[in-house]
Amino acid sequence: MTSVVGTAKFAPGMQVRARDEDWLVVEVSETAQDGTRLDVRGISPLVRDQRAVFFAHEALDKVTPLRPEDTDLMVDTSPECRRSRLFIDALIRKTPLPLAEQRLATVGTHLVDDLAYQREPARAALKGLRPRLLIADAVGLGKTLEVGLLLSELTRRGRGERILVVTPKAILEQFQHELWTRFAIPLVRLDSRGIERIRRDIPAGRNPFSYYKRAIISIDTLRSDRWRSHLMQVTWDAVVIDESHKLINKGTKNNRLAGMLAPRTDALILASATPHNGERESFGELLSLLDPTAIPDTSDYDESQLGHLYVRRHKMSPDVSAEIGHKWKSRKKPEAFDCPASDVEQKIFEELHDVWINPGAGRSAPVSGKGARLFPYTLLKAFLSSHKALAETVKNRIEAIDKDIKENPDKREQRAAERSALVNLGELAAEATVQEAAKFRRLVAELKGLGVGPGSGTRVVVFSERRATLKMLHETLPAELGFEASTEKTGGAIRQLHGGLSDDEQQRIVKDFGLADTNLRILLTGDIASEGVNLHRQCHQMIHYDLPWSLITIEQRNGRIDRYGQEEHPEIRALLLVRQDEDPAVPSADRLVSRRLLEREYEVHRTLGEAASILGLRDEDAEEDAIKRGLADGKTFDEIVPAQPDDPFDLFMAQHTVDGTGSHYRVPQLFASTRAFVEEALDEVYDESPQAKVGMKWAEDHPEMLSFSPDRELQRRLLVLPQTYLDERGVLEELRVTFDQTFAQQRLERARELSGERPKGAITKQTRRETSGWPDVSFVTDQHPLVEWLTDKVLVRLTRNTAPVITANVDGPKFLMQGMYSNAKGHPTVLAWSCVSGLEHGAPEFDDDLVKVLNEAGVAPKMLNRPFAGDLDVLRALVPDAVAATRRHLTKLRAIQEEPLIERLVEYEKRLQAWRKASETAFEQLTFGFRRDDAEQRVEKTAIEVEQLIEDLATQGEAMVRVIGVLVPPTGTGEKKEA
Repeated sequence: MTSVVGTAKFAPGMQVRARDEDWLVVEVSETAQDGTRLDVRGISPLVRDQRAVFFAHEALDKVTPLRPEDTDLMVDTSPECRRSRLFIDALIRKTPLPLAEQRLATVGTHLVDDLAYQREPARAALKGLRPRLLIADAVGLGKTLEVGLLLSELTRRGRGERILVVTPKAILEQFQHELWTRFAIPLVRLDSRGIERIRRDIPAGRNPFSYYKRAIISIDTLRSDRWRSHLMQVTWDAVVIDESHKLINKGTKNNRLAGMLAPRTDALILASATPHNGERESFGELLSLLDPTAIPDTSDYDESQLGHLYVRRHKMSPDVSAEIGHKWKSRKKPEAFDCPASDVEQKIFEELHDVWINPGAGRSAPVSGKGARLFPYTLLKAFLSSHKALAETVKNRIEAIDKDIKENPDKREQRAAERSALVNLGELAAEATVQEAAKFRRLVAELKGLGVGPGSGTRVVVFSERRATLKMLHETLPAELGFEASTEKTGGAIRQLHGGLSDDEQQRIVKDFGLADTNLRILLTGDIASEGVNLHRQCHQMIHYDLPWSLITIEQRNGRIDRYGQEEHPEIRALLLVRQDEDPAVPSADRLVSRRLLEREYEVHRTLGEAASILGLRDEDAEEDAIKRGLADGKTFDEIVPAQPDDPFDLFMAQHTVDGTGSHYRVPQLFASTRAFVEEALDEVYDESPQAKVGMKWAEDHPEMLSFSPDRELQRRLLVLPQTYLDERGVLEELRVTFDQTFAQQRLERARELSGERPKGAITKQTRRETSGWPDVSFVTDQHPLVEWLTDKVLVRLTRNTAPVITANVDGPKFLMQGMYSNAKGHPTVLAWSCVSGLEHGAPEFDDDLVKVLNEAGVAPKMLNRPFAGDLDVLRALVPDAVAATRRHLTKLRAIQEEPLIERLVEYEKRLQAWRKASETAFEQLTFGFRRDDAEQRVEKTAIEVEQLIEDLATQGEAMVRVIGVLVPPTGTGEKKEA
C-alpha cells in the first residue's frame, strides 16, 4: 500500500533515505499517533539486506523519499537484460491494485477447482466500501475455499498483510492447512502448542499480534481476558471469523469479542451455514458488525437493506448444482433401523411412560422447578441415547434437587416425589448392560457388515449427543470388533472427539481421520464435530447412534461427509430404540420423531437445499424445545415439523447471490508465468549459480519439482508455519516447490494417504517426511513466501534511486514510468504503468500499456543485450521532463480512474445521511432519557467514524512518480533503429 505523510509519499518498492542509509520500502501502514510505519530492507552496503522499521513522524524518524527528478540512469549489462526485466516485474508485483478495481486478479492461480460460485463472495466483498461480508453458504459448499480466494485478492491489493483468523479449536489446523496448501497463505497457529512457542520465541511482554502479521486462533482462546488486552492494541487488514453464528447472542463473551474486532479491521469476513437464530434483531446486529449504517433499527428492516452484506447459496442453487456434480457424489437415502428394546430397556420405557410422560388421568409427572414441563422428554431423549446417558442425567438432576433442598429446606416435601421417582428410574438404568443394549448390538452388526475390523480400511463416523454414550462405546467397541483396547492418550482404531480434549488433541484426531494410512477406523464424536470439521477425505459412512431433535443439527452432522470433494456416495444410517411388540398406532419417540426428522432432512436436502427454513427457528436448541413442546401438547409430527416452510420467501431461507458476469483483471507481467519469474530471479540473486550456492535442482524423478536450501531470510519467512510441518518435511533444510497444479494436487492427495502415526524405531529425516499429513511439495502462488522473498531481493539489486537503461528495438528514448495517487489509508486510487516518448523533441506522447511497449521493443527472455551506443548525460537531462510530463498525464488519468471510486463514496455518504436521519427519528420513540442519550451518542460516534472512513478513502495529496527504466535504440539516442 502507499501512504501520505504531509507532502511525502511512500509506497512498497520505493527507495528512501533514513539515518544516513538507503532502504527499500517493503510494507507501509498507518498508525494512530506515530505517523507512517515503514517496514524496510537495507540497500546501501552497511545495511544491505537488513530489516528495519521506521516511523515517518517529525518526532521520531526523518524518512526522505528519493526524488524522481534525481533518478540516475545506469546501463543494464546483465545477460538478456535480466536485471531490468526482473526489476520492472517485481515492482509491478509489489504494487497493490487501485482501490476502485473490483475485478478479480488472482483467479486460476490457486490449487483449487476454478468454480464460478466460489468466486462470488470475493466479488461481493470487493464491491463494498470496505470488504465486509457474511458468507452464509449451506453446509459443504466450501466456505474455507471462498475465504481463501477473498484473502488472496485482498493480499494482491495490499489489504491483506495483517490477517487474523478465528475458528473453533477443532479445525485450527484444518483451516491453516487449506490456506497454506491451496493459496500459499501462511498463518501462525496460536493453539496451546503455538502459545508455548510464542513464550519461547518472542521477547517477554511483546504483543504476539503485533509480532506475527498473520495468525489463526480459536475463539475459546481469544475471548479470554488475557488476549483481549492484546487485541485492543492492534488493527488488522482482515479478520475472518468462522462459525460466526456463535457471535449472535448479545452479552456473551463471543459477542463482545466480535464487537471489539469489528472496528479494528478494514476487511471483516464472517462465515456460517446457520447465521440466523430465528430472531431478526440478533441477525440484524450480526450484520451491523459488517456495516453499522446498514439499518437504523436492527429489529425492523427488509432484505434490500442487507443484500450487499451477505451471500447465501445451497447445493440446489442453479449456479452451484451446475458445477459440483463431478466433485460431490449424491447422498444415498438414509436408513433407519428399529432396535427392539431388551427386557431391562423395556422396563425403563414403561417407567418413563407411566410415571413421567403419560401418568394417566388425574396424575401428573413428579417434576417441579425450572423446565418442569419439558424435563420428562429430557429423560426420554437421554434414554434414547443410552442407559448410561440416562443414568448420568438422573444423577445430575438428583444432585441439583439435593442442592436446592439444602439451600431451601422448605422445598424438601415439594421435591420429595420427584427425587424418589428419579431414584427408581436410576436403579432401573443401573440394571441395564451395554452388551444387552439393543442399539449397541445393532451397531456392532452394522459395523461388521460394513467390513470394519483389523486389516480393513473402512472408516465410519459415529455420532451421539451424549458424552456418557461416547465413553461407553469407546470402552466396549474395540473388543467386539477385534481391535486392541485404546485410550484417548494412546490413540487406537477407535477414538473419541469431544470438547473435553485439548485443542492440540482435537486437531490431531481430525487430522488422523483424514489420512488414509493411520490406524483410526471409527471416530466417536458429538456435535462438536458437526460444525466445520471435514471428515469426508477417507470416509463416506456415518451412523447416528442417537438423533438430535433438530433438523439443523442433523444437517450439520450429515454435512461432515456429504460435502464438496466427496467422491463416494455418502451412506447414512440411524439406530432407533423402540419398545417390544410396539403398537404402530402409538409409536415410540424414536419412530415418531427421530425417524421422521431423518427423512424430513433428506427431503429438504434434495429440494430446498437447507433444513433450517422448515421450522424457521434457526437455532438447534429452539428446534428441540419446539418439538418437545409439540409432543407435550399431543401434536402430530407433521403439525410440529411441516414439510414446507411457513413462508417460502423467508429472507433468511432464500438463496442470495451476486452478479457473476464480471470479467477478470489481468495484472501486467513481463514473464510468461510465475515459474519463469522465479527461475530467472534465482539466477539473478545467486549470480547465475544457484545450483552451486543453494543446491537448486529440478528432481529427476519428478521434473515438476524444484528444490533448494533456503537462506536465512527465507527461513525466517517460513517460520510462521507449524513446527511439526517444518520438522516432518524438513522445510528449513530443503524447500520443495512446484508450479504445476496437477502435480501439486497429486502430492496433496498422496500426503493424505500417509500415516500420521510415528513409525517404531529411530526417527530419521526420511521417516519424518513419510509421516506427515502435510504435502512434501508446496504449490507456488504469487503470494507464496518464496515469490515475495525473491521480489524483495530483486528490488534491492539496483542501487539507490537509479533506473536501468535498456537497448531495445525503439526509434528514440522511451521512458518507463510508474505513477500513482493514493488515499490516507495508503491504498492506491489511481495507478498507471506508462511509457513516455518524444521528450527529446519537446512533444511527449504516452502509451499506458507498458507490457505491450516492452514486447514490441523486444524486451523478453533470450533477447540480445546490445551495447549502449548513446549519451547517458543526454538521457539524464530528460529525466525531469519525463517526471513533469508524467505528473500532467496522471492528472488526466485521475479524472477517469477515480470516477468509480468517487461514485461509491458519494453513494455511501448518501446512505450514511439516510441512516442518520432514520436513527434520529427512532430516538423519538425512546421515552427514557438515559436510553435516548446512549442511542444518540452511539449514532453520533458511528457517524463520525464513517465520515472519517469516507474521507480517508478519497484521494489525497500529490501524485507519486517513479522512473523505472529507459528504452534506447541500439544506434544511439534519437537515431533510427536497425531494420
